[in-house]
Amino acid sequence: MIPGGGQPNMQQILQQAQRMQQELARAEEELAQAEVDGQAGGGLVKATVNGSGELRGLVIDPKAVDPEDTETLADLVVAAVQAANDNAQTLRQQKLGPLTEGLGGMPGLPF
Repeated sequence: MIPGGGQPNMQQILQQAQRMQQELARAEEELAQAEVDGQAGGGLVKATVNGSGELRGLVIDPKAVDPEDTETLADLVVAAVQAANDNAQTLRQQKLGPLTEGLGGMPGLPF
């Protein structure tokens, strides 16, 4: 119910939902194209992911490669990928947050 006793205008609600859906789709496409980086070991290992968290690149400085200590290298790779994914999550929140904030108050939408 709308304050004052009126019924919500379903056509307006549907149009607003459709606009929001289009904006979300555009933002998701932008995120899929955007790339963010993460690094570990003072930059010895750098990972690049897209805004959706898909790993796109990995650069390992030769100084990080010690055949006697592959565990450290593996840890650095994991840390760099995690840092990149954290940055991708921040980017997602920046892009999608403003678009999804008001969805909880729209009647009939499952948010």
